[in-house]
This record gives sequence, C-alpha cells and structure tokens, in this order.
Amino acid sequence: VDPFDLVIFGATGDLARRKILPGLFRRFQSGQMTGDSQIIGAARSEMDETGFRDLVRDAIQEFGPKQATTAEVDEFLQHLSYVPIDAKGTGGWDMLKSKMRRDCVRAFYFSVAPALFGDLAERLHGYEIALDDSRIVVEKPFGKDLASARALNATLAKHFREDQIYRIDHYLGKETV
Repeated sequence: VDPFDLVIFGATGDLARRKILPGLFRRFQSGQMTGDSQIIGAARSEMDETGFRDLVRDAIQEFGPKQATTAEVDEFLQHLSYVPIDAKGTGGWDMLKSKMRRDCVRAFYFSVAPALFGDLAERLHGYEIALDDSRIVVEKPFGKDLASARALNATLAKHFREDQIYRIDHYLGKETV
C-alpha cells in the first residue's frame, strides 16, 4: 500500500472505536501500512494526541485482535495524530490542513451523521484539503429512503466526483432466515 494520509471524521465515536480503528490496526499488523502512512483522528471532542492515542489503545484492547503485543500497539500509535474540529464551523481546519502531505494518497472517512456529509465535503474543498485524487468513504445508513439517499448523493456530488466516493451502508438489504 502506498503511503497515505487518512483522516477519520468522528474518530472518537462508537463506530471508529469498535470497527474502524481496530480494523486499521489489523491492516498494520499484516504489513499493509508503510512507515510513512498517517492516520489523523478528527472529532469535536477536545483532546490532545496523547488522549486520542489512549482512546485508540483502549479500543484495540477491547475490540482488536487478542494476539496484539504491546510493542505492536505502541508502534501503530506512532502513526496517529488528532485534530479537534468543528464540522460546521472554522475550528481545526487550518490545523488539519497543516498535517496533510502533498505527495501521498489522501482519504477521508466520514464516520459521522449523514447530516454532516455536506459540511465536511464543503470544508475539505474550501480549505483546499481534498485534492483531485482524494477519496472519501461514507459509512452510515445512507439515507432513510430513496429520496434522502438521492439528496445525500447530490450533496456529495457538489464536491466530489463519483469515482472519488466509496459508500458503505450496513442497512441496504433485509436478510431473511
């Protein structure tokens, strides 16, 4: 995997703690993260990088692989940083921009309420953080019905091309037994 900057919006939330961060740690364990890659947590919670790393350590211990060594976790945590950010305002965006590197893949994971997707997309472009080759991942129920899903798609399309958007929706189908 090429070096990357991955920003996780909603990084202190339940989905990030239970699934996303332990999953990224598993990718790290399997050698799928280069030494130059970085993961930037972004959320409204006021905490510093030490606090965020402690949160991630706890998440890995609770939800991650049981065979994780302290040394592996410590090494993984060195790839992490944190930015308190206001999704609807101006707070934190300049700091986030300063952490981004030009010569690597940029990806943005929207692990937030769908109502914030448009605000995040707008600010990523307004602050010139998202580039032409950047990608976004949106994970949530993608609307509550066809009309709301279309509205979310239209909002994202104002700022990202279709080939830049990756959608994960846990509720797309109904399983029958």
